[in-house]
Amino acid sequence: MGGNISSAGPSIVSTSQFVLSQKENIESGAILAFNQAVDHKAELLRIKAEAIDAYFSERKMPLAGTGMKMAIEAEKNNIDWRLLPAIAVRESTGGRHACVKASFSAFGWGSCKINFKSHDHGIEVVARNLGGNNPNTAYHYANKTVLEILRAYNPPSIIPRYGEQVIAIMNVIGTEIPSLAQTNDPKEISVIKDESQLAFNQ
Repeated sequence: MGGNISSAGPSIVSTSQFVLSQKENIESGAILAFNQAVDHKAELLRIKAEAIDAYFSERKMPLAGTGMKMAIEAEKNNIDWRLLPAIAVRESTGGRHACVKASFSAFGWGSCKINFKSHDHGIEVVARNLGGNNPNTAYHYANKTVLEILRAYNPPSIIPRYGEQVIAIMNVIGTEIPSLAQTNDPKEISVIKDESQLAFNQ
């Protein structure tokens, strides 16, 4: 009987080692999957930011360099990543003709009566509102399509084709879901020079 117990020992140890090894493999796999998801998310943010900055830079617009901030705030507030830059283009030609009576007001927010500490601050505030995350304005923007958001932002009764104009600019900035295969060179990112001006003639 003693011999049987002794011979079973290595088998028990072997089984324990196998279980531990499998557990380590599963944990390593989970960590790898998590890291890949983080890398994928970061890469998509980079592509979006580059597309936004390429659009602004090629047209010598002052908001060039804010692409990453716009992409991050869009994701944080669950809005289309092209919406903020397109509104800025329609409202102020990318900051070139920002509100004179309000500081850092490139979006025409609050009818040019609200000051911001910086362009980054303006991006944060407008993104939060358009995403329906400000209780004071959620009624206008929460759970709405891009066109519905734009029609709340500037009703057709004020500017008849405002929503369509902004969406036309969005489509020039990039596709709704950019491809990870896109180039790192901002000059080669799908940006059609000056095509956004067509929106204003519709």
